[in-house]
Amino acid sequence: MKKVISLLLVGALSLGALAGCASSANTTSTAASTAASAAPSATAELKKIVIGASPTPHAIILKEAAKLLKAKGYDLVVKEFSDYIIPNTALASKELDANYFQHQPYLDKFNKENGTTIVSAGSIHYEPFGVYAGKTKALADLKDGATIAVPNDTSNEARALLLLQANGLIKLKDGADITVTQKDIVENKKNIKFTEIEAAQLARTLPDVDLAVINGNYALEGKLKVSDALAVEAKDSLAATTYANIIAVRKGDENREDIKALVEVLKSAEIQDFITKTFNGAVIPAK
Repeated sequence: MKKVISLLLVGALSLGALAGCASSANTTSTAASTAASAAPSATAELKKIVIGASPTPHAIILKEAAKLLKAKGYDLVVKEFSDYIIPNTALASKELDANYFQHQPYLDKFNKENGTTIVSAGSIHYEPFGVYAGKTKALADLKDGATIAVPNDTSNEARALLLLQANGLIKLKDGADITVTQKDIVENKKNIKFTEIEAAQLARTLPDVDLAVINGNYALEGKLKVSDALAVEAKDSLAATTYANIIAVRKGDENREDIKALVEVLKSAEIQDFITKTFNGAVIPAK
């Protein structure tokens, strides 16, 4: 009888031990499952943001920003464009989520002429316009009847004319602003002739003209240094406060979480430092 009781007690203890192990294993399994669900999945698919951009400096800046955006759960896909038209038409037709190449005056004009409703989601940087030497190597040496190449789109040509006025080469009508055209020139003592050229081609025209007024990004693409420019827009000029390059999106998309994350990263201290160190004054972070 004692043997039977002893065997029963041993069996009960063994079952208790087994039950304890099972309970412990189950608790461990539950804790691991909870921890796994709380941690971000290494294989989680990143949400894609497709953005159009000019190669320099926009695409360069975006590729740096892409590294920071991954930590926020986004895969930034950068599509490069060499002109000022297709990035907006591609955005309007929903081939892109955003674009990064233009300033607000240019966008306003594009919307008006094309019936689009593209808006700014944030200002990122400013590229000073410069006057670069062609056949004439100094402003003081500019001869009567000299030829100056300027951008052929209205908003950027106005900017070029304002820079030429700031350096005493022409005089514009009183109250001249970012809407001025050649018709608003009231004094042209050197009888300067203006050649309107597509902005992307301006750097290539330098051997054929006396001077060229070139957009910052296209000056960079043409291997021109802002430090070599004969004249550059002042940081407190009308242009500096007006022509910041923006992230453009379709109206209503500026409040999308992915677009807000994109703008936040581009305005971060890390990207601002990258811009300053990489472009040596040719690109300046927007305030």
